[in-house]
Amino acid sequence: MTIFDPTRGKVIDGGGHGGGLLRLIGLGIVAFLLVILLFSSVTRVGTGHVGVLTLFGKVTGETLGEGLHLINPLKTNNEMSIQTQTIKESASVPSSEGLMMALDTSLIYHLNPDRAAEVFQKIGADYESVVVEPTLRSAIRESTASHTANALYTGEREMVAKQILDQITSELSKRGLTVENVLLRDIQLPATLKASIEAKQQAEQEALAMNFRLQKETQEAQRKRIEAAGVRDFQQIVAQGITPSLLEWKGIEATENLAKSANSKVVVIGNNKNGLPLILGQ
Repeated sequence: MTIFDPTRGKVIDGGGHGGGLLRLIGLGIVAFLLVILLFSSVTRVGTGHVGVLTLFGKVTGETLGEGLHLINPLKTNNEMSIQTQTIKESASVPSSEGLMMALDTSLIYHLNPDRAAEVFQKIGADYESVVVEPTLRSAIRESTASHTANALYTGEREMVAKQILDQITSELSKRGLTVENVLLRDIQLPATLKASIEAKQQAEQEALAMNFRLQKETQEAQRKRIEAAGVRDFQQIVAQGITPSLLEWKGIEATENLAKSANSKVVVIGNNKNGLPLILGQ
C-alpha cells in the first residue's frame, strides 16, 4: 500500500505485497476478457455452407464463405447449406378423368448462396418444409390434372416431368432457390385400370404383329407373281425362236460330233420324219 507523508514530503510504501497481487488479478481478468473477445470474433463456416450474420436478431445482409473469419463479436453467424439436396415426395394425385394415382417424385435443388441472407430473413433456415415441399406438391397436382391416366402410364411421363420442372423452377427461383431437376420415379394406377391398359396395349401389339405378317405375305405373293411372269416371258421368247429348221440343224451338228467321237456306234442314214441320222450304240 502506498501512502504520501506531507511532513516528510515523500511517498512511503506502507503496504507489503497486497497491491501487487491485486494488480496481477486485474491483469488476469483483463487478459481473460480479451481471450473471450478474440474467440468471439473468430467464426468458422463449414464446407458446403454459407454464413449469414445477424446483429441482435437483425439480419445484416452480410454473408461469409467457407473457412475462418474475423467478425464483430456482437454478431451471430448462422450457417445455411448450399449443397445439392433431394426431396422425395409420394402423393396421390388426380388425372384429367378424376382418377387417383400414386406418384413418386424426386426434386433436386440447392440454395442460391448470393441470396442466402434474403432466404434466412424472409423464410428462415427451415425453408424446405416451409416453401419447397408445398410448392412441389402443388406443381405435381397441377401437372397431372391435365393428362389422362393412360397417357401418364405410357408415353407422357417426360412431358409431365418437364411441366413440373418448369413450374417449380419459376416459383422457387423467386425465393432464392435453384432447381436442378425433377424426376418421376414411379406411377401407380388402380389395379383394374392398370390391367385394362395393359390388355389394350397387348391387343395393339398383336394387331401390329398381324399387320406385319400380312404385309410380309403380300410382298411374298407379289414377288412370286413377278417371278412367274418373268419365267413365262422367257419361255415365250425361247419358244418363238425355236423352229423346225433350227432343231434339224442342231440335230445334224450333234450327229456330226457324235460320229467323230471314239465311241463305237452305228449310224443309219435316212429318217423319214425329220431327215436326221439314227445312231445306234454298240
